[in-house]
Amino acid sequence: MNSHHRFSYYTKSVCFFAVASCFFLQAFAVENKTKIHHPPSAKLFYFIKADIKGLNIEGSGLIDWDKSIEKYSINSETRTPLTGILIAEKSEGLIESTGLSPEIFSIKRFRKELNTTRLDRKNRQIHYQGNATPSSLEGNEQDRLSVVWQLLSLARTTPTKFSVGSKHKLLVVGSHDIDAWIFEVKKSQRIQIGLGEVDAISINRLASENPDAPSMEIWLAPSLDWYPVKIRISEKNGDYVEQSLEKIEKK
Repeated sequence: MNSHHRFSYYTKSVCFFAVASCFFLQAFAVENKTKIHHPPSAKLFYFIKADIKGLNIEGSGLIDWDKSIEKYSINSETRTPLTGILIAEKSEGLIESTGLSPEIFSIKRFRKELNTTRLDRKNRQIHYQGNATPSSLEGNEQDRLSVVWQLLSLARTTPTKFSVGSKHKLLVVGSHDIDAWIFEVKKSQRIQIGLGEVDAISINRLASENPDAPSMEIWLAPSLDWYPVKIRISEKNGDYVEQSLEKIEKK
């Protein structure tokens, strides 16, 4: 092979590897942007039992999870015959490469006014209702409703990282402040729900520095798209609300 042919051969080889590298990097970037696998849009219907100030209550609950390519919304409602709507929550925001990115969180409790918190991603500020001074926004915060769906989406994406004993920290914005929530994965359990028996991974929120923070237990079912099949929230005074999944309606 003469020098001219050798030069042409090496030039073509370099070009080939350069083009191949570009395709690889583009594919890697796309994969990174879509690495979080959120569950399909669905309406989840729950049986509710609660103990509020010593009063045993039963009722129904609904979580309406809806996602598109770029946005999501979660509507949660707990009803009892005695109180009507006991708790109504709503979270709306964007879906980004890191997962859910809430922009608005609102909560309405029984006999209390609606409270809305706004997360301004552009100006990196959190606006609490009734507070004129905004707090700073780091960028990865969840709200008290989206945190469960962010957690289950992470587990659904990389289940190997959710082994027994593993801990997962998420910053969570509430109605008045922000707190670090740490979740610990417990053993898988076979539990009874309205849909029958199902294997579920138990995840508990660990004690917080905030003495008034409620505890939370979540059971996620891998066989049911990692939807939360059971949720129990307990207050320090002994009050609790427990949701057990009865029906799933995919959209």
